[in-house]
Amino acid sequence: MEQDPRQPASTPPAGPGPNMPAAAEGPPLPPAGTGPAAPPAPPAAMPPPLPEAGGASARSGPRAGFWRRFAAALLDGVLLGALYGVMSAIIDGGTAQALNTIFSLSYFTFFEGSASGQTVGKRALGIRVIDFDGGGSIGHVRAFIRWVGRILSAIPLLLGYLWMLWDGQNQTWHDKLANAVVVPQDAYPVSNWPG
Repeated sequence: MEQDPRQPASTPPAGPGPNMPAAAEGPPLPPAGTGPAAPPAPPAAMPPPLPEAGGASARSGPRAGFWRRFAAALLDGVLLGALYGVMSAIIDGGTAQALNTIFSLSYFTFFEGSASGQTVGKRALGIRVIDFDGGGSIGHVRAFIRWVGRILSAIPLLLGYLWMLWDGQNQTWHDKLANAVVVPQDAYPVSNWPG
């Protein structure tokens, strides 16, 4: 009896017959004609964070020097001092001081926590605050911690501010508390300000 070519060929029996050896144990084979099964892809590993566009790594790149940081802090201080002068001329001194403290906290938390990491003073002097580990923004929570750290840096005769003079990463105490560094903008460019 001849088989019709339009009909699929019959399949062999499922189990071993008297003249067939037993099948080896193992994973099921792919259907004939589909080729070998591709091995599963390994889980995608997260690449290390890329440095900013300047190419410098945050852990080993250049740092802003003492005098640039001092001039930026002085400029920010003049700005906040002028605001305090205006407020104290309008309202009583205690209330003006409280409002100036709140404004200072908001000013530094907003600007240093932004993507640019720059206050007005830092922008004018071409420096910025970045994350020590990844090189990006420190965010607003860590910017707040950095602001509180400024008070701690000032208490022992400004020792926390002067600490950067002998620290290997030029970090002040408030930089260390926020795990941040201050770097030159030319090595870590800012795409937009305040970000």
